[in-house]
Amino acid sequence: MIRAQRETARKSVKPTNQPSAAHHAGPERPVRKVFDAVRDKQPFEAEIHPSLLTEEMVLEVDAFSLYYGAAQALWEISMGIPKGKVTALIGPSGCGKSTLLRSVNRMNDLIDSVRIGGTMRLNGDSIYAAGVDVIELRKRIGMVFQKPNPFPMSIFENVVYSLRIDGERKKSVLEEVCEASLRGAGLWEEAKDRLHESALRLSGGQQQRLCIARAIAAEPEVLLLDEPCSALDPIATGRIEDLIEELKGSYSILMVTHNMQQASRTSDYTAFMYLGRLVEYGPTEDVFVQPRLAETEDYVTGRFG
Repeated sequence: MIRAQRETARKSVKPTNQPSAAHHAGPERPVRKVFDAVRDKQPFEAEIHPSLLTEEMVLEVDAFSLYYGAAQALWEISMGIPKGKVTALIGPSGCGKSTLLRSVNRMNDLIDSVRIGGTMRLNGDSIYAAGVDVIELRKRIGMVFQKPNPFPMSIFENVVYSLRIDGERKKSVLEEVCEASLRGAGLWEEAKDRLHESALRLSGGQQQRLCIARAIAAEPEVLLLDEPCSALDPIATGRIEDLIEELKGSYSILMVTHNMQQASRTSDYTAFMYLGRLVEYGPTEDVFVQPRLAETEDYVTGRFG
């Protein structure tokens, strides 16, 4: 069923050599000089689809800017991440997608020259407020990176790592969480007889699912995926995409991807970014099939970027 849904979504993306009907919609469809405004550092208002206003937001980003020294990387990003849905961030390399993602769980704090403006709120709690415990924050906001990064320890200890940090020692609790997390990540049947083997002996795709299991073991409110399939083969990629479909609803997922087909298959909402700015944000089907901006259509159909 999931495969069939993904195939349907794949067909919804317009071929790169055929302009969509929306591209010729004339005055009914606003065409704006967005890219020129961005390049000239002029103010403009992102195109936010009204259907987002009906969603309950787990994460709210309000006029968020980020600077590396004097260089500005993000420009007053304002957007909400719907609860229980998958939101994809798309855009050309260097447009700020991963920077925004890493800002959500404060990974950019590790860079000395970084400073920010604006706010982010997780279920109403300010992420950047003074006194926020970053360790606790990262339990609420799990993150999976481009390249699988299992710890050099057993599969079991990888999964229960966050519980160990919290001081949990009861074997029955650890075993229950380990099994539930591996089942949630679609890895239990492959790993149940290998729990005490090194996680480094798993395949690349298995390691990535293990990293997802490790993240969800902490029961995060938001799961961040930074190009989770970029280092995987097509079969492993398909398994991760199936897993994303299964996890949504239980988790709110914010994902960076360069793969337009993947965004169209896996996400409910898509945000298009360009040079550190949010350009258009709406339901994935609308962004790919009937975008409001010509610039968005040029990107998703391959005429730009």
